[in-house]
Amino acid sequence: MLKEFKEFVMRGNVMDMAVGIIIGGAFGKIIASLVNDVLMPPIGMLIGGMDFSKLAITLRAAEGDVAAVALRYGMFIQQVVDFLIIATVIFMMVKAMNSMKRKQEAAPAAPAPPPRQETLLEEIRDLLKKR
Repeated sequence: MLKEFKEFVMRGNVMDMAVGIIIGGAFGKIIASLVNDVLMPPIGMLIGGMDFSKLAITLRAAEGDVAAVALRYGMFIQQVVDFLIIATVIFMMVKAMNSMKRKQEAAPAAPAPPPRQETLLEEIRDLLKKR
C-alpha cells in the first residue's frame, strides 16, 4: 500500500496539480492586493470616498458583550470585483496560450528525414549510375 501511495504521489499530474494550487494561492493574494490597494481606492473616490469593504446594514445593534449583527454587503461587492478581475486575467491567459498553440499547429512541420536504409539505397543507386 505504501508503494502504491508513493507511485500515486510521484505521478506527474499530481505534482503539476500541487504546483498549480500553490501558484493559484499566490496569484489570489496578488489579485486581492490589486483590487484592495490599487483599484478600489480610486473607484471609491469616484463615488464619493466610499470604502466598499465597510458597507453594511446593521440588523441588530451591539448590546453589552453581544456583538452587532450586520449584513456586510460591501464585502460581497469586493469579492465579486475580485472574481471578475481573476476571471478576466485567466481568460486572457488562456486566450493567449490558445492563440500561440494555433500558430504553432499552423506552422508546417519539417518533413521527416528518410530512413537510413533508403539513404543508403539512394547512394548505391547514384554510384551505379556513375559507372
